[in-house]
Amino acid sequence: MPPVKKPGVKRILALAAFPLLIAALLVPLVLWREAIWGLFTSAQRLREWVNGWGIWAPLVFVAIQAIQVIVFVIPGEFPQIAGGWLFGAWKGSLLSVAGILAGSAASFFLARLLGTPFVDALFPREQVRRIRALLGSRGARIAFFLLFLIPGIPKDILCYVAGISPMSFPFFAAASTLGRLPGIVGSAIIGSAAASRRWVLMGIVAAAALALFAAGFLLRPRIQSWIERIAERRRKASGDGTPTGS
Repeated sequence: MPPVKKPGVKRILALAAFPLLIAALLVPLVLWREAIWGLFTSAQRLREWVNGWGIWAPLVFVAIQAIQVIVFVIPGEFPQIAGGWLFGAWKGSLLSVAGILAGSAASFFLARLLGTPFVDALFPREQVRRIRALLGSRGARIAFFLLFLIPGIPKDILCYVAGISPMSFPFFAAASTLGRLPGIVGSAIIGSAAASRRWVLMGIVAAAALALFAAGFLLRPRIQSWIERIAERRRKASGDGTPTGS
């Protein structure tokens, strides 16, 4: 009878980390659910709360942006709008970029440390497999940037899956930041325009953002299939013999 293979330390950590993470999320969400939901679903409430920190407000805002990436159930649009409302379009955009990059890096390295079992526990396994297949060769990396660029496609799972792919962190940081940048700047402009009562500008940018988000959300299956075809063509052009679906 062959010896029973004992699970490695990394796998044990991965399996233990998931319930610990869920517990860490659920406790504050249950105890302060109304206050937390109110902050992250109202740019006005978030603005007032961050302003209360005085000179520490920029750092607090960066921390909030990092948390909303790591805790992937929290919507990210309202903090980005609040950033423009609080600090202006350009400073708000820069602070959002700093916080989102910090949160993305944390998700990336958490996944890299704990491995595939941890990511599979957080997200549907088939979805993880498909995205991981896209990132399996150098020629397919353009797909990663496009997934971040197109509105309506969930971004948080990409950070975790990138951590269990061969992708280097410098490429991940550059591609994810550049892909998110149009949405971040657009949201900050909406917040800044609302704060200065430039209603026409706010309405135009908000309408354009909403239309792009709706198109991305409704056409997501077609967009993902199109990106997969692009990744496959680039894989073949790069001479990588590994199928993207393996």
